[in-house]
Amino acid sequence: MKITLNVNGDAYPLDVEPRRILADVLREDCGLTGTHLGCEHGVCGACTVLVDGSAVRSCLMFAVQCDGSTVRTVEGLSGPDGEPHPLQRAFSAEHALQCGFCTPGFLMVAAGALEADPALGDDPEAVAGLVGSNLCRCTGYEPIRRAIARAARERQNTAT
Repeated sequence: MKITLNVNGDAYPLDVEPRRILADVLREDCGLTGTHLGCEHGVCGACTVLVDGSAVRSCLMFAVQCDGSTVRTVEGLSGPDGEPHPLQRAFSAEHALQCGFCTPGFLMVAAGALEADPALGDDPEAVAGLVGSNLCRCTGYEPIRRAIARAARERQNTAT
């Protein structure tokens, strides 16, 4: 099927098999390898991307379902000059990554949530619930929670 994906601001006209998952198309056809495949069952969250602003598990979505949609991957977080996104800076400052495999999924689920609700970082239980939606084997989750809260605070401070 012929589809067009708008990924990180670029149009990708593609011819894809209807059964191909979005994660594979992003990685193989668009060359955006920041989206990682872990469990391929929608459990781990390493493949999380934003589709029309909502966090989705790209291993569970067919690429044809996204025809005409706006997709944002971890490569699309950085600014126009390549400056890191506030979440990326916070993850670094809080040591919220170790092996880095799960990091793109955490960054994208957090970006979507903070864009939808900038005050989310003020609610430790909400941040914990958000972080609990993805799996990490290395950090113990606390640094990730701190990083999300830090990015939310910094965003609020620059907005005022």
